[in-house]
Amino acid sequence: MTADLPRVLKEGYRRFLRDRHAPERGRYIQLAELGQAPTAMVIGCCDARIDIAAIFDTEPGALFILRNVANLVPPYEPDGMHHGTSAAIEFAVQGLKVPHLIVLGHSHCGGVEAYRQKVRNKVEEKGFLGSWLSMLDNLKIVESDGFTYGDETAFELAGVRSSLKKLRDFPFVQKRVDAGLLALHGLHFDLASGTLLGLDEATGRFVALSEG
Repeated sequence: MTADLPRVLKEGYRRFLRDRHAPERGRYIQLAELGQAPTAMVIGCCDARIDIAAIFDTEPGALFILRNVANLVPPYEPDGMHHGTSAAIEFAVQGLKVPHLIVLGHSHCGGVEAYRQKVRNKVEEKGFLGSWLSMLDNLKIVESDGFTYGDETAFELAGVRSSLKKLRDFPFVQKRVDAGLLALHGLHFDLASGTLLGLDEATGRFVALSEG
């Protein structure tokens, strides 16, 4: 029941109506009537600390955001089963025809750390989470990125690389990339410092966006 909704959320909703929705009511009406035409799709982590729209300071309607544990892209498996992440990618690329597709990793990722704990302790984790995180098996750690964030960040960066590689296995993604209609981007956000790293295709390394 709405009466049980946490007070902080109810108060936040009232502030949203007063401070954001009311002053931009015309924009929201336009979005409702004309539909969405986002600048990019972002595949990010569902970690509560990561506010994707805030990181890019975007207006409503600018980003088509998909969030899952550890911002992973699953293998291309057209088997007719339930594939939420793949369905969202298909809708963004073929339906909305987004010109940019971003995989956004982040520091202190709980999903990546859970996987590393499982590997270190040699625990066979079952259930939905264990099956999902198995996609991190056999990650290729690249030592040439030149950043000393520690092993955890190395895994996070490797996860972004892996997801970008799997995106290219989706035929409708690769088709639009080959046609010059879609660009793929790999990013990593450091929660404490605010540093945003981007994968430089020319060098194959992650570099701070402020440098490029």
